[in-house]
Amino acid sequence: MKYQASNRRRVRAGFSLLEMVIVLGIIAVIIGGAITVMGKVGDGAKRTRVSGDFNSLGAALRMYSTNNGRFPTTQQGLQALVEKPTTTPPAKRWTKLMDEVPLDPWQNPYGYKFPGSQDSSMFEIISMGPDGIEGNEDDISSQKDE
Repeated sequence: MKYQASNRRRVRAGFSLLEMVIVLGIIAVIIGGAITVMGKVGDGAKRTRVSGDFNSLGAALRMYSTNNGRFPTTQQGLQALVEKPTTTPPAKRWTKLMDEVPLDPWQNPYGYKFPGSQDSSMFEIISMGPDGIEGNEDDISSQKDE
């Protein structure tokens, strides 16, 4: 038996470069969409955390008021929950109510006003929001409904 050469081409296994580029492009589009969706979910979670922080800070401020007969002044701020205020009016029955004042989810300090801008009988806690700039439309206030 003699060996005869075949004219048939050998079938190659694997993918061409073009097929690989197309598949990687599709994967990139899917991942980009997922990142966009996750970013929006993360923003909602941060706003929910702000609401929780408003509740816990508000509870501590009400306890401060119960102990001292009034809320801290704007100048004394939220730090009055951690350290005894040295400015007037003095805190007569001050107790430490928090170990530290939390930062908002964007790593900025919460603002504090007493009296508040809408209800002058209550305090107002403010987050500067995602942009970290006070006084614009993305600010979140404990006295405004979202």
